Amino acid sequence: MSEAEKSGKNYIGYDYKSVTVPGGKASLYLDAYENFGWIPDDMPPAGLYTDMSVIKLKRDRKIVNKTELTRLQRHFEACMDEISALEHSRTKMATVYSIAAGLLGTAFLAGAVFAVTAAPPLILLCAILGIPGILGWALPYQIYKKIAEKRAAAISPLIEQKYDEAHDICEKGNALIH
Repeated sequence: MSEAEKSGKNYIGYDYKSVTVPGGKASLYLDAYENFGWIPDDMPPAGLYTDMSVIKLKRDRKIVNKTELTRLQRHFEACMDEISALEHSRTKMATVYSIAAGLLGTAFLAGAVFAVTAAPPLILLCAILGIPGILGWALPYQIYKKIAEKRAAAISPLIEQKYDEAHDICEKGNALIH
């Protein structure tokens, strides 16, 4: 009888994985990966939950249903990527439209400056170009807020649907390991 058999300890080989996740979602990812057989290799420092976190995981190499767990894990990761893309799209078009309004305002103000510095000064043209120029500088924030709110309202159900799908995937994974 070997020394390991006498002491009752058996060797366990592990697969290792490091995952970079958004800092605010580190707990979500830790909880989810446990449903696919992964356990934290070492706990991340408390101050790490900022912009991005690296989670180190390990899993028994001889885990039952490893292929199916890996497939479910990839499906979960795809859902989380889709959620991140949807959350990013919340402000993408709002940013584009507000920047475009600001640039258009800048162009009008530049025209107003050229009109007033012309010889002889074109005061009326300066006033006509200056008003939309000032509006182009004053309105981008309101444009941004309005478009971002509309987009957020439109994609919130989609994000919730993706979170529900991710939780269903985790449930399936949990059922396979228990």
